[in-house]
Amino acid sequence: MLNVEIIFALILLMVHVWLVPMVFSLAHAKWLLGARDDVVELSVFAQRAKRAAANYMESLPAFLTIALLLKIEGIDTGSLALYWLSLRGVYLVLYVLGTPIIRSLVWGGSVVVLIKMALAFF
Repeated sequence: MLNVEIIFALILLMVHVWLVPMVFSLAHAKWLLGARDDVVELSVFAQRAKRAAANYMESLPAFLTIALLLKIEGIDTGSLALYWLSLRGVYLVLYVLGTPIIRSLVWGGSVVVLIKMALAFF
């Protein structure tokens, strides 16, 4: 109950922070493997991926806190957690692709899911 969703939320963190920006920065492999002292020009996709990662890191603590508290209380909201993860994965793709309005709606949906998870306590 919520174990898998919590693990996948952390895997999605690694995708956001490490994998996606790395893929879009392969042209700068020497920089990626070095101390990164120099400033390099990142592609538009890499810049978007970094901004999407920053947004994910803003909402991940709330998700993890709510999910862990629900787990401690024995309240099963696994389907809501799965919806949140799915929306956050879609958000990443939409952000990297530069899709403005739909991306914001997906983000709003993920916030609604977090609120529903929190309301499960009452």
